[in-house]
Amino acid sequence: MIYKILTVAALATFEIYAAIPAGFAFKLNPFVIFGASAIGGLLGVFVVAYLGDKIKNWLSKFRKPSAEHTKKEPGFILKIWEKYGVIGLGLVGTITVGAPISIGVGVGFNVPTNKMVFWCCLGVLIRCTVFTTIGHFGLQLF
Repeated sequence: MIYKILTVAALATFEIYAAIPAGFAFKLNPFVIFGASAIGGLLGVFVVAYLGDKIKNWLSKFRKPSAEHTKKEPGFILKIWEKYGVIGLGLVGTITVGAPISIGVGVGFNVPTNKMVFWCCLGVLIRCTVFTTIGHFGLQLF
C-alpha cells in the first residue's frame, strides 16, 4: 500500500489530474488520496520554485540582449497577467494548467517567488480538495 501512496504523491508533483484518478484506481481511501496528492503537489511547487529561480539566473549569464524589439500583440498569458496579476497566475493558473507551468510563467514575469509559492500552494490545496471530492462522490454514483 505504501507504494500506491508514493505513486500518487509522485504523480502529483507533476500533475494532480493524473494523481487523483490513480489513487481511486488503486482503491485508496479519499483522505489518503487527498493527503498524498496535496503533499506531492506542494512538493512540486517548492521544487519548481527553487529550481526555476536557479535556472533563470544561470540562463541569464548566457543570454545576450537583443537589439531588435518589434511590437507584437500581447499573448493570452500576458493578458491574464495584466488583468489578474499574481493571484490570477498563482491561484487560477494552478487550478487550470498546474503549478509547474504557473510557477514557470511567474518566474518569467519576475514575480517574487514567495508570493508565487503562496498562491500556487493555495491553488494546489483547493484543486486537491475539489477533485478528490468530485472523484469520491462520482464513484458513489456507480
